[in-house]
Amino acid sequence: MDIGIVNKRYAAEVDAELERAISGCGAPEPLISAMRYSIKAGGKRLRPCLALGVCEMLGGNAEMALHLGCGIEMIHTYSLIHDDLPCMDDDDMRRGRPSNHRVFGEGQAVLAGDGLLTFAFEYMLGMGLVHESKSYFKAVHEIARRAGVSGMVAGQSKDLECENSETPDESALSFIHSHKTADMLTAAVLAGAYSADAGERQLLALERFSQKMGLLFQITDDILDYSGDEALVGKTLGKDENSRKLTFVTLYGIDKARELAERTAEEAKSILYAAFGPGAEYLVQTVEKMLSRKY
Repeated sequence: MDIGIVNKRYAAEVDAELERAISGCGAPEPLISAMRYSIKAGGKRLRPCLALGVCEMLGGNAEMALHLGCGIEMIHTYSLIHDDLPCMDDDDMRRGRPSNHRVFGEGQAVLAGDGLLTFAFEYMLGMGLVHESKSYFKAVHEIARRAGVSGMVAGQSKDLECENSETPDESALSFIHSHKTADMLTAAVLAGAYSADAGERQLLALERFSQKMGLLFQITDDILDYSGDEALVGKTLGKDENSRKLTFVTLYGIDKARELAERTAEEAKSILYAAFGPGAEYLVQTVEKMLSRKY
């Protein structure tokens, strides 16, 4: 399997469906332009690709996974728009071009994020009426839970609370990234599994794997903020250290963070091999690519 080729195919499907959905969402100008600006800003489409990859791995309904994955991508994009705002991370660049609020103003950027979040659920629930699948609605519930006040939003809140902390806290760091980062990756993986009517043991294994993968993603993200190439990463680097954010690098140092990333990658792969054997090659390659990523 060449994961690059597979993800290119998945991403093309996702891009086409996102354009179809956003074009018909009914938003007025300039709101739809602000929503489209960020949803079409590029990116790896990691989350919908995970949903599609897990669905294919388990022999599920690819159309269900696509609709769930597109909803997740809308939610992820809303979170990036809001994350860049002056009241949050105050970042002027995202994916190599000006952040949404730098182009459309703060008010329209807030509304573009709100629009993508609410339309994500309008879209997913509407598609659920077509699929008429209990598993599909379980997936939407899972996505809502992991995106909301006990998931991604909770992690972002704790992240803000810990800025400029004089006492770095390992438990706080774990809480932040198990929710701010790992929860939406977990939602994507489980959405793919629900699209295949996965059993309880498969769901539990994939949840454990996803938490490790989410941890790995955040460690490598923190490493890139410290030592990455800004032209490749596409956003302002060094901001975490300058704003005294609690990160794996600021807490442990760069060398220990790299060691932790390697160990976490091995743990994630071990979970996959034990639960799915060679059939998990797509997810194994995802982990390996994540460990070595440059952007």
